[in-house]
Amino acid sequence: MSLALLLSLIAAAPGPSGTPRFRPIAALIEQGIRRGIYPGAVVVIGRRDSVLYSHGFGRVTWARRGVTPSPETTRWDLASLTKVVATTSALLVLVDRGAVDLEAPVARYLPRFVGLGRERITVRMLLNHTSGLAPYVPFYRLATTREGAIDLLYQAVPVRPPGSVATYSDLNAILLGLLVESVSGEPLDAYAYREVFAPLGLAATVFAPSLAAPMSVAPSRTVSGRPMPGRVNDENAFRLGGVAGHAGLFSTGADLARFAQVWLRGGLISTGSWVRPATLQEFLRRTPESGTRALGWDTPEFAGPHPSVFGALADGETYGHTGWTGTMLWIDPAHDLFLVFLTNRSLEPRARRSMSALRSLRTGLSDLVIRAARR
Repeated sequence: MSLALLLSLIAAAPGPSGTPRFRPIAALIEQGIRRGIYPGAVVVIGRRDSVLYSHGFGRVTWARRGVTPSPETTRWDLASLTKVVATTSALLVLVDRGAVDLEAPVARYLPRFVGLGRERITVRMLLNHTSGLAPYVPFYRLATTREGAIDLLYQAVPVRPPGSVATYSDLNAILLGLLVESVSGEPLDAYAYREVFAPLGLAATVFAPSLAAPMSVAPSRTVSGRPMPGRVNDENAFRLGGVAGHAGLFSTGADLARFAQVWLRGGLISTGSWVRPATLQEFLRRTPESGTRALGWDTPEFAGPHPSVFGALADGETYGHTGWTGTMLWIDPAHDLFLVFLTNRSLEPRARRSMSALRSLRTGLSDLVIRAARR
């Protein structure tokens, strides 16, 4: 059997959803639905060469007769998972090919991003959130066009010294998306499809998805009281045309499982190596200034005020990310394990303080997955 056929088979193979060791996981996800945190969810758990568990829960909306989400065919608004699945991965390819230098100032690739301290911000600082830029700016309220929003982005100045401390910022990823476009000469969605989604076999992963069968889309927001599948939840991403470095990507549980497996395999895909293992490892490296932040990815914070969403049992090598809409992906290379957890918590949740409730549920889920998989 060829390597290409073997990898395609193991990536797609479903796990034994009814296995007793995974029943507590199903019970917790269903509890989240009953509490009104989200109407539906999918969970995929696996290793570099297999899927241990794959299941959909609830409905894609709060309608009682709605469709049950599928790990294979339901697309979810990934929100900030866009940062790692699309933007970070696109930068990974460009760095691996020598087209982008992590230590270079952003202005080398985006010449308009200069003055008032902006010239001190490097590509690495955008990736590990040490740029010093503000966490958020409501560009959608300040500009009526994509071009106007980008003009305002280029005017953003550091609110703290660049390189000094990590503070999570959407502005970093939006700039990185523009950087990918500048260096590649292609729109972000086109470059990400050609260099990330297609080679990794992520056939259902897209910006601005169509609503054509057999794929369904779990809506992440309502407009005038009606669920709007395919409409990105993030308003800044919407102002930027639905394609942005920080949000806008839609994908399935099965596609994200394939994505995680490539990272667990050190970049190995059916045709050989997607990127060099050394480049991949560089993107997982943290520095004293970046704290828990690697390049694009986050890692567990065990000394923080709240338990890590990656679980109290998480290994120190674990890395992952979450999204505002209710998404989460983490990868544990030390134990050859990954978790994909996708929900649409942002669709008019019934639970009070739904984000806090989801955070607690994510922690519990992560620990259940770790216990079940390490047996």
